[in-house]
Amino acid sequence: MHLTKKLELFPDHTVTQMLFKEVKNAAELRQCAVEGKINGALINPTMLVDPFQVLVAVNKAVNLQKIGKMKTRSLYSEIIFNLSPTNNISEAFKRFGSSDGDDSVLVVLVHNKDESQLVSDITARVSGRQVPAEEISSLTDHAKIKKLFKVTAQEEKCGTLLDAVVCRMAIKDVM
Repeated sequence: MHLTKKLELFPDHTVTQMLFKEVKNAAELRQCAVEGKINGALINPTMLVDPFQVLVAVNKAVNLQKIGKMKTRSLYSEIIFNLSPTNNISEAFKRFGSSDGDDSVLVVLVHNKDESQLVSDITARVSGRQVPAEEISSLTDHAKIKKLFKVTAQEEKCGTLLDAVVCRMAIKDVM
């Protein structure tokens, strides 16, 4: 059900992505995350094309944490910030973070070795149905993503939407 991947650049870090649909307690979950009771990133899955997009954001966040160059206060807020094509932190949270009225949420955990306790803690807190994280594309709002990332029709002819999104995520600090 959840997708767990060891980061190649940081082998001591593992990322677990858990997708939930029909979530009834999004406001409560968001409040728990704000208070630090949930040690993870709560992401709006409609703004994601593929789980790979999250891995790119996590890799960048872990790297920035290690070199002391994060723009936000925590690793999990840095992950949400890195998903955005802009350098506006509040805008990133508004678009990519989970909102009180959301009926689906992607929970992203970054951990060392044993994630079973973390996963069971999250699944116990979420009042919703867990589905395979690979199904994230079924929730994607393509029109919103194309508009936010300014993806042109010509660009889509030579690559995928995921390619365009990941390129913009990677170069946002350079532009």
